[in-house]
Amino acid sequence: MSRKSSFAASTLTVTLKESLTLDGRDYGGSQSYSFSSIGNVTRRIETVTTTEATILTFSSAMAAGQYIPANIKYLRFSNLDDTNHIVLTFANENDDEMAVKLDAGQSFIMNGDNSGGMADVLDAIDGTGLSLSLGDLKSVTADADTASCDMEIFIASV
Repeated sequence: MSRKSSFAASTLTVTLKESLTLDGRDYGGSQSYSFSSIGNVTRRIETVTTTEATILTFSSAMAAGQYIPANIKYLRFSNLDDTNHIVLTFANENDDEMAVKLDAGQSFIMNGDNSGGMADVLDAIDGTGLSLSLGDLKSVTADADTASCDMEIFIASV
């Protein structure tokens, strides 16, 4: 569900916390980060099938299911399945792609650049030499492993 209203923008605070004790010693940690001026949020459950499908697109203009890369500050994908993994593929405007395996019960977070959102955040190359040329996020596709999986998508934007 997406909501844009006349309410004032707010701050999204994300806290990551690790909890681990080994041999009586605490190795846990916590890190928080705040994203200011968030005025739009989308949170939905998507059924991901075993056929790769586009779940998000990005362009210079807002449209149904399409976002402006510079406005996106935070993306979270959570695999709600208890058995199967999902492969998320991120493509940029230069047609570079990066794939991530999202195992059962796990989440993947992609933070936007502090000033530019999802503009100039992704590059990928096959081989040993990386000639960095970051491009705007263009699309995200999802493909389930052996059976359909439910996935939560959370998007925060200005």
